[in-house]
Amino acid sequence: MSNNGIRIGTGAGYGGDRFEPALELVEAGNIDFLVYECMAERTIALYQQDRLRNPDLGYNPQLERRLSSVLKPCFRKGIKIISNMGAANPIAAMHKVRDMAVAYGLKGLKVAVVLGDDVLDIVQKSRGKILETGEEVSAYASRMISANAYLGCEPLVKALKSGADVILTGRVADPALFLAPMVYRFGWSLDNYPLLGQGTVIGHLLECAGQVTGGYFADPGYKEVPRLHELGFPIAEVDPDGTAIITKPPGSGGVVSLATCKEQILYEIQDPAAYYTPDCVADFTQVRLEVDGKDRVRVTGGSGYLKPAELKVSIGYRDSFVGEGEIGYAGAGAVDRGRLAGDIVRKRLESRGINLSEIKMDLIGVESLHGTGIYERSKAFNEKLDKKPYEIRLRIAGRTATREEAVWVGEEVETLWTNGPAGGGGARYSVREIIGIVSTLIPRQAIQTQVIVEEI
Repeated sequence: MSNNGIRIGTGAGYGGDRFEPALELVEAGNIDFLVYECMAERTIALYQQDRLRNPDLGYNPQLERRLSSVLKPCFRKGIKIISNMGAANPIAAMHKVRDMAVAYGLKGLKVAVVLGDDVLDIVQKSRGKILETGEEVSAYASRMISANAYLGCEPLVKALKSGADVILTGRVADPALFLAPMVYRFGWSLDNYPLLGQGTVIGHLLECAGQVTGGYFADPGYKEVPRLHELGFPIAEVDPDGTAIITKPPGSGGVVSLATCKEQILYEIQDPAAYYTPDCVADFTQVRLEVDGKDRVRVTGGSGYLKPAELKVSIGYRDSFVGEGEIGYAGAGAVDRGRLAGDIVRKRLESRGINLSEIKMDLIGVESLHGTGIYERSKAFNEKLDKKPYEIRLRIAGRTATREEAVWVGEEVETLWTNGPAGGGGARYSVREIIGIVSTLIPRQAIQTQVIVEEI
């Protein structure tokens, strides 16, 4: 990295990611920017439900826990924090960070939020098409919970130019969270598509955190990764021309290699010549990876071309309910008893006239009830079992239009305690609402972004 370069670290690659690697990046990674990518396609719809129940909620519930260990050292070191943990309620998230900063005595800290991704009102009136089905968007209007456009890096760059120390957003394209620091620090033009494409490649490599440092890559006996329990999260050393080195904190677990980087580059890519983002259509076809030392891979060759005229919108809608139940069977004949139990539940649901749009019955696993090594300890008994599993767990899940019907699925499983085959145990059941996700496109000019900055 040149003297004018920057170092960007990934503090989280999804909402439930580990906490301590972010602090390791702050303490040992010599980073300039810490990015938390904590949103999946369905996440913002679920958070919108939280906001409807309580207007003070709707942001990522792990926000305070994630930032509690890093906010003070980041402010002290001048490390900028960027995150989409604002989710469905960035303003409330800003207030939470403000309260934390006041409690920590961080006078002068600036928090910025990026607004404009919430386009529910626009989409509910849209005459567009659902990308997955070709249906009219209006077919989902009455069931919509959320509609959020994927924003690009431009409003994040404005927030950085305002001097913000913490930037919180809602729905932003994942690579844009990482592209914004490059555009801001290097002064890249927003119509320099080759540079934006290279920056998007870097963002794509970083966005899933531990995947590129060996986490999702590991496969014992085939792809060995050392010290996964101490997995370090990635850092990109980026030069003004877009050349980057992917690495991780010194001494951390995991590995950065050609193979880990290649797997991450291919992740979620349909057409490597046309990876659509709000900032550009990135071209991955000429990307070159080269080893630059231990746990260091050089990335060059990314490019791109004109940004799309329309932006993708993720629509969350109320889809259905799923009732689910489980019960375990162990010993001789466990599989046969499990199958009989499933047949009983199916017939009971049919006789009650429960309207199931989908039902799934699984016999799951071995050694979940009586521990590992049961076969080695009971060789004679295994022969009597004729090599059938000693234990299984029956899982039944049914999809219905109403919560009331979904309840029956799990309740019928629970009644197997005394009304089903012998030896059932460990029954449990649950009902959950299913939030569906579909997509549409809206014109870029229909979206108006806003940056709000508050100083402590």
